[in-house]
Amino acid sequence: MAMKIRLARGGSKKRPFYAIVASDSRMPRDGRFIEKLGIYNPLLPKDAEDRIKMDMERVQYWLSQGAQPTDRVARFLEAAGAKPKTERKNLKKGEPGKAAKERAEKRAAREAAANAPAEEAASE
Repeated sequence: MAMKIRLARGGSKKRPFYAIVASDSRMPRDGRFIEKLGIYNPLLPKDAEDRIKMDMERVQYWLSQGAQPTDRVARFLEAAGAKPKTERKNLKKGEPGKAAKERAEKRAAREAAANAPAEEAASE
């Protein structure tokens, strides 16, 4: 059974509140879970003490049993010092999107067309 430590969303519309849970990876996000390990309230300020609360003993137990934390939970564990920091690279972050690439190609084609008659006149 593949285990995950992940967030299960609760709260009302536009007021998210998450439970940090250990669950089978095949279960839905907000579905059945094995154990509740903590809470996460993203509406609180980042320096608030109650923003993230975890039972670190149980988290360590599930990690020792082979549970894989999701990316967000892994970041929480790194901040708590329970997991070594890993370097992340977002290689596509600086790359323009599809529409921006198309606009750049059209602009380059227009500039090339505008410069072509001026170059022919200069060469004659």
